[in-house]
Amino acid sequence: MSETTVNLELPYILPSQAQKHVTHNEALQRLDALTQLTITASLSTPPSDPQEGTCFNVTASPTAAWVGKSGKLAFRQDGDWIFMTPKEGWRGWFAAEDRLKIHDGSVWSPFDAIGTPAFVGINTTADSTNRLAVAAAATLLTHDGSGHQVKVNKAAAGDTASLLFQTGWSGRAEMGLAGSDEFAIKVSSDGSTWKSALSITGQGQVRMPQRPLVSATRGGGVLTPASGSQTGFATLSVNQGGFALGIAVAGGGNRLVVPVTGPYLICLGVRSQSCGRVFCQRQGQRHDGGCQHQRQRRDFHILWQLRDRRGDPLRQRLAGAGTHRNHAARFRVR
Repeated sequence: MSETTVNLELPYILPSQAQKHVTHNEALQRLDALTQLTITASLSTPPSDPQEGTCFNVTASPTAAWVGKSGKLAFRQDGDWIFMTPKEGWRGWFAAEDRLKIHDGSVWSPFDAIGTPAFVGINTTADSTNRLAVAAAATLLTHDGSGHQVKVNKAAAGDTASLLFQTGWSGRAEMGLAGSDEFAIKVSSDGSTWKSALSITGQGQVRMPQRPLVSATRGGGVLTPASGSQTGFATLSVNQGGFALGIAVAGGGNRLVVPVTGPYLICLGVRSQSCGRVFCQRQGQRHDGGCQHQRQRRDFHILWQLRDRRGDPLRQRLAGAGTHRNHAARFRVR
C-alpha cells in the first residue's frame, strides 16, 4: 500500500503509527497550499525571506534549496519547503502575472476563457458566413492611446475586401476592393445590378464612369435652316451616364434627354458659312450665341439646371438666313 494519496500526495496515517498528529498535520498543510492555489511567482532561486504560506513555481536550472526541483511547486511551511509535482488539469492563479493558468502535464499555460470559437454572436446569431454578428444601436471601435485602424484583408487581387451597405438585407452601396486592387464605390437600386460610381487606381488616377457626360452632334453634311426653326441632335458620339435621344424635332434630329437632375455645363459649337444667330433653348429659356460670320466657328458655354429624363429636353434654335454645319454640343455635370 502506498503511503500517500495518488493525486495530492497526502500522507496516510499508517496502522500502529506513532505521532499520528504529525502525519495528519502535514496532510493539512498540503491541502492548505493546494486549495485555491495561488502561485506568488515563477523563480529559479528561492527568495531570501519568503513569507509563510507562499507558493512558487520552480523554473529551469534552480539553485540553492530548489536544486533538482525544476517544474515542481515549492510551498513555504513552518520555515521549510514542501515540494509537489503539479498534474494535468491543475489550475493556479499566478499573482505576478495577474492571470489564471492551467497545467497541461508538462508546463503551465494561460487559461483562455473564450478560446477561438468558430462563431461569436452578440445579441444575435452568427453563422458560417457571418462568423461575428452584432445586433446593436451602434458599434464602437476606439483607440488605445493613439490611432486606430480597421483592417479588411483579402487573399488575392481577384477577391473582395469591402464594406457593404444594405436596406432590408439587399445591397445598395459597396466601397472597397471589389474584385480588383482598385478602390471603388459601387451602387445598386435593386441589390443585383451594380454600377461603379468611382474607382481609383493604385497610381491615383480617378475614374467616374457614371458621371453624366455626352458629346451630341447634328450629324455630317450641310444644313440650311429656315429662320426661327428648331433642330435637335442625331448622334451621341460619347455617352456616359445615361443620356438619350428623345422625340424628334421639327427641324431635324431629336431632343436630348438628360439622365439626372442637376446643373450642366453646356458647350455648344456651330460652324457657320454665312451670318446668322444661334440660340440654345429649353422650355422657354434660350441663350443667344450671337452672329456667326462667314466660315467661322463660334463656341459658347451655358450653365443650366436641367431635369432628368422625365422632361426638360434640350434643342437648338437657329435664326436668320444662312447655312450651318457640324452642330455639336457637349454636356457634363458641373
